[in-house]
Amino acid sequence: MRDFTLQRTKQTADQLWILQHHPVYTVGSNSAGSKRPQTTIPFIESDRGGQITYHGPGQLIIYLLLDLKRRQLGIRKLVETLEQSVITLLDQYAIKASIKKGFPGVYVDNSKIASIGLRVRNGCCYHGISLNVNMDLQPFDEIVICGQNKLTATQVTDLGGPEHCEQLALPLIHLIDQRLELNLVG
Repeated sequence: MRDFTLQRTKQTADQLWILQHHPVYTVGSNSAGSKRPQTTIPFIESDRGGQITYHGPGQLIIYLLLDLKRRQLGIRKLVETLEQSVITLLDQYAIKASIKKGFPGVYVDNSKIASIGLRVRNGCCYHGISLNVNMDLQPFDEIVICGQNKLTATQVTDLGGPEHCEQLALPLIHLIDQRLELNLVG
């Protein structure tokens, strides 16, 4: 992502990357002082915002590689759009989600269901959003989510929603596409 962003020109098309990760903790640029758990799960230093988070199978990841300058799109609007897209998606499954002021991401009660971590370079963003769908949540118990000791992780399947990332990927991309007018989906 970083190399793609650094090599972009004004004509480079924007991209969305959709994937799942092998188990990994990523350490964001705001993680100074964050305690790392003793674990066999690898840690990867990341230049995204935020602290330590976990990624693993059963978590839908969408990386957004967008030219914000060309799209005349601010980072705050992008974050709000991603949050509202997830909230709208979850509402279709009667999952009542919300945001927490000052803490990017999407929450159900006092549990985080989706994380957002972005980086902007030369007017272009990369990294993105992760939605917990049907995964092993135990690795989240080993970290302090968003720097809040009492915050836990939850996932779509535990709240009555679909159990496969593939069931949520296209609907979420469609919502993001509509809100940002990316013109990705016909």
